[in-house]
Amino acid sequence: MWMQTVPTSRTITVIDRLPTTGRIPISFEFFPPRSGEQKLVLDSTWQKLSRLNPRYLSVTFGAGGSSPEATIETVAELLDQTDVPVAPHISCMAKSREMLHELIGSYKDAGVKRLVVLRGDRPDGVSGPGPFQYASELVRFVHESYPDTFHVEVACYPEFHPESESPETEFRYFKEKVDAGADGATTQYFYNTDCYFQFLEDCARHDINIPITPGVMPITNYNSLARFSANCGAEIPRWIRKRLEPFGDDAASIREFGLDVVTKLCERLLVGGAPGLHIYTLNRANATMRLWQRLNYL
Repeated sequence: MWMQTVPTSRTITVIDRLPTTGRIPISFEFFPPRSGEQKLVLDSTWQKLSRLNPRYLSVTFGAGGSSPEATIETVAELLDQTDVPVAPHISCMAKSREMLHELIGSYKDAGVKRLVVLRGDRPDGVSGPGPFQYASELVRFVHESYPDTFHVEVACYPEFHPESESPETEFRYFKEKVDAGADGATTQYFYNTDCYFQFLEDCARHDINIPITPGVMPITNYNSLARFSANCGAEIPRWIRKRLEPFGDDAASIREFGLDVVTKLCERLLVGGAPGLHIYTLNRANATMRLWQRLNYL
């Protein structure tokens, strides 16, 4: 059985263990495909990764709430074709409460047991959010509208959200999500384990006691990683940047170096007590498969 020991004064209840295999609790995130070609890639990816006995497969919400149909279709296909639990994202960027009621109700009827509840990023040209201003309001809406129905997962940011004014405001907003009924949290990805463990200690001081699962981004393309990180506020440590830059377009070397870095990152997190890992797959299987093999067999 995979056990958790957290280097703080608190005790966390670990959910969704894998007692029969002893393998590391892991989950995978996908985004809805935007073309037939992307759908073929995603189908191949989830079919491979679902064999690894993940806790769940999550599917991101339509960008800015503008096109949730692709999310709905992807969730429906996964529910129909795999026995792995599916966790749709829902966002404050949805167009209306009525849309959310209909969407969440359809997920309930389909047997979904877990939701990932987010504020969401404002799309270009939109000055404000949808029917809710904050993720905490949406968390409360889910529990009040569908009591005792869903495990609600929320986001957190060990390196702080780009819009946070201070560490104090970051934890205040996170605490509001927990107080509204969040059952667990998944972090933005990071490459510095100290920030995660410091975040756990800070959470303990703020009486935040839900399981906090590290989000992990495999390193396969330096330019894409730099772009993603700039948008979401994730720091790429200087030593990693300096090691990646000389590789240029040598994709194979980037992947090998990235695998070594991320494997060591995950090992430190798990030894330190992380309750599992959530992998941002970018709808690709190979890097995630190799990471899983390293962690489970080396």
